[in-house]
Amino acid sequence: MTLAALLFLGPLLAAAGFLLGRRTARRARPSDVGTPVEHATFETLHTASLAAPPLRAGLTAEAARKSARGLRSLLGTDALCLTDRDTILTWDGAGEQHHGPQVMRQIRALLDTGRDRAFALSCEDADCPLRWAVAVPLTVDHRVLGVLVAYAPRESAVLARAAGEVGRWVSVQLELAELDRSRTRLIEAEIKALRAQISPHFIFNSLAAIASFVRTDPERARELLLEFADFTRYSFRRHGDFTTLAEELHCIDQYLELVRARFGDRLLVTLQVAPEVLPVALPFLCLQPLVENAVKHGVEGAVVKTGAPTVDAVGARDAPLRITISALDAGNEAEVVIEDDGAGMDPERLRRILRGDGEPSGGIGLLNVDERLRQVYGDAYGLVIETGVGAGMKVTARIPKYRAGVHS
Repeated sequence: MTLAALLFLGPLLAAAGFLLGRRTARRARPSDVGTPVEHATFETLHTASLAAPPLRAGLTAEAARKSARGLRSLLGTDALCLTDRDTILTWDGAGEQHHGPQVMRQIRALLDTGRDRAFALSCEDADCPLRWAVAVPLTVDHRVLGVLVAYAPRESAVLARAAGEVGRWVSVQLELAELDRSRTRLIEAEIKALRAQISPHFIFNSLAAIASFVRTDPERARELLLEFADFTRYSFRRHGDFTTLAEELHCIDQYLELVRARFGDRLLVTLQVAPEVLPVALPFLCLQPLVENAVKHGVEGAVVKTGAPTVDAVGARDAPLRITISALDAGNEAEVVIEDDGAGMDPERLRRILRGDGEPSGGIGLLNVDERLRQVYGDAYGLVIETGVGAGMKVTARIPKYRAGVHS
């Protein structure tokens, strides 16, 4: 069994042992299947599975409220409360009126030390069942975010151990929530980087091309203006990390329509799409940067002496730049290939770009898309790029048709 599995299951098995100790005296029913140990283990795992999803939203009042009953059932305590660093988030069970106002004072030292604390309770209410409590810190990256406090009628070393293990299990869920938020922030930052990469030259040249048709072909100018509006609206939308292959290809078509307005028949595009892959979900703005890279860097042979590609490098070629885009069915995957016959790239330079060591204008789109595909689908789904100086470039992206948690 791996260390990660032991870290995950250890607290739950400890809780199972605690539950078993409380429930072995109960006579097994004829309908019961399995040993008391198996019953306690299965019941603990089921209860934990119900308590975990709310915690993946982080330590909020709502998440605490939704998970508290499951956590109290997991420990079999008379009452349980969850706090953040400033206030009680939720209380489940008896005794809140008597003991709730004292909680933050009782755990103040724990918030600083991060160490479990057990303490006796004083209560003037003779009917109150709460006489002892154990408080456990909830930590993420060595930071105490809050506290789990379990209450019982009497001191219990077993409860203290079980509460500690469950507290650490809750901390793992909160760490996973933080990782989810970090991943979301990273994806948002990468999308912002792609949006920022939409070249001011492209915007200026697109508007200039539209303006050139205003007098000679007003209807064409109107069509291009609508394409430009739709393209920018899609590129700067603020909702959703994922889109469909159909929407991304539509965005690419709009981009190419604006580019064709500038270069006419000096840019030839072939599109081949299998209808069955159109609904496939993929990361937002994942393919358009690859096509833009083909247009911008596929003609790097037409450069000025400084070595920087010219803005209108497509027009400097003697032959048209040919770009082929295919999205085909490949079993459980959709295979997207974007190929151009431009100037290509030195393979060593490409490796530097994909390591993040390349120059800022040397292919941030390739790096960004490669990293996002790997983050979402795993390292096996990074970009496959074939290129050479003067040999054009072929970029292949494989998108799983079905992946849990990935939908548009």
